[in-house]
Amino acid sequence: MKHTDKYHKTTTTRLANRRTGLIRAGMLWAFVLTLGWSGCKKDLNLVSEQDITDATFWKTGADFKLAANRLYLGLDGFGTDDTESDIAFNTPNSVSNGNLQPSETSGNWTNPYSYIRSANIILAKAAGTTDTEIKRYAAEARFFRAWYYWKLLRLYGGVPLIGKVLTVEDPDLFAPRASRIETADFILKDLDEAKNDLPLQTALAGADVGRITKGTAQALAARVALFEGTWEKSRGDGSAAKYLDAAITNSSAVISSGTYSLYTGSGAQSYRYLFIEAGDDSKESILDRRYARNIYGQSTSYDYDGTGYNPTRKMADLYLDATGLPITSAGTVFQGYATFTSEFQNRDPRMTQTMIIPGTLTNRVFYPTTKIANWPNTPQRNFNTGYILYKYMSEDPIANNSGQLGTSSLGEFDRHLIRYAEVLLVYAEALYEKNSVISNADLDLSINKLRDRVNMPHLTNAFVTANGLDMRTEIRRERTVELCLEGFRYDDVRRWKTAEVELLQDVKGIKITGTDWATRAPYNDPSYLTKVDANGFLIAEKARKFDPAKNYLQPLPTKEVAFYTTNGKVLQQNPNW
Repeated sequence: MKHTDKYHKTTTTRLANRRTGLIRAGMLWAFVLTLGWSGCKKDLNLVSEQDITDATFWKTGADFKLAANRLYLGLDGFGTDDTESDIAFNTPNSVSNGNLQPSETSGNWTNPYSYIRSANIILAKAAGTTDTEIKRYAAEARFFRAWYYWKLLRLYGGVPLIGKVLTVEDPDLFAPRASRIETADFILKDLDEAKNDLPLQTALAGADVGRITKGTAQALAARVALFEGTWEKSRGDGSAAKYLDAAITNSSAVISSGTYSLYTGSGAQSYRYLFIEAGDDSKESILDRRYARNIYGQSTSYDYDGTGYNPTRKMADLYLDATGLPITSAGTVFQGYATFTSEFQNRDPRMTQTMIIPGTLTNRVFYPTTKIANWPNTPQRNFNTGYILYKYMSEDPIANNSGQLGTSSLGEFDRHLIRYAEVLLVYAEALYEKNSVISNADLDLSINKLRDRVNMPHLTNAFVTANGLDMRTEIRRERTVELCLEGFRYDDVRRWKTAEVELLQDVKGIKITGTDWATRAPYNDPSYLTKVDANGFLIAEKARKFDPAKNYLQPLPTKEVAFYTTNGKVLQQNPNW
């Protein structure tokens, strides 16, 4: 589908309204923070008619909306998150390969707490209100407080829980770390309370599309609950069941609401087009990092074209064959690796909508109107695995002829942070992990909807049994395939407690020895004979490490720990860091 002028005009107008609010919020927020908690002295009640002050700002729903806008600024933009795992690679990543070292400071710690403070201010100012509009934006703040605590929980485990606005004299400035259970419960409580005052997606006015809704809160609760439930279960903790129940309850609520559905607007290619312009604002979107040309742009297609966000052999081999069998199973119709294109034949269509079949002609950056043949080293410039990225490659001729200009770039497709497909996957996995079984009816309600979009055979209990498969493995496979290169894999292998196996393995790419690749540059260079394993597969990285006693969590910034120590307090560092 092309990005039409009509669509462009409508989208830009809609986002302009919201981005104007974000700009105003940014200008005002520093001032509000400065004055908001200094208070007015009892003997002074003088307010300038020309200044915006704390005394005049927190009066209307519009004021609270403007304040809440700031919280959206911290939503994740496009990145290369999955290079922290085993399914994507560009250059060696210290998180993925076990070489991460503690740092003095980290935005992964300080940025969430900055937004948590902003959320706490909004909640404090809204306390006790009966105004429906103000309560809505307080609920947005409560959602975002949960979102940013989730960002901390996933990396560090339990963290200090700050539920109020702190002053420099407040003893809670040195609050100790809560347990991971207490942190997860705090997040889920915030989300449960927030949903009651949030609108349904279908009730949003046009200019408000993209704001937090009841479904957003429930979908995040399902994600967090599945994460914590499977984390606890894989480590034998008895608290797993309550989180798995919460994951089932919240995902089921989103499904039964009838508000969301999978994007199918681009026919057989809908999976691929979901991740570029055509998929923006579809009913699959639950939470997006939103972009708009000439307001707040991105250069994602250029970024990935240059630095690379390349699938690995492990990712490629996870895709089933066209009959629904793993490529290692007896009876598979997998065609092997002998030619440039053979491994892509008779496969799950999501494979060739995520990776380009070598030699295929496409429009892409620098080639906005005339199609070019795609090979690992041209026009893509990172050929470390030999696989060619297709996901996120725009076909918009304007964006593809513009370049990398930061937020002035002309790329404008959104990043899907929570989408309906994830909710379906959460539902299936949580049910199976809770009960050790899943019915065909529940598979049809969840995973098989994803397969229907790409015309893949259904996953059934009979098929699993007949082919000697394992249902848990197939549920996890489906999740990895559907959410490939969306930043989930690092969290998944840690919560499943399989990172100690998966992340230790060499990162590999295409098969060179005995295939067509051995005849094509750069892989026909003799130096590549030393870069393959015993079976002829390209090794992109080896000698990787993972310490199970250490690497399941990341280290707290050392300056944060030292700050506590200097003041006679303790901020416990994560084990073995």
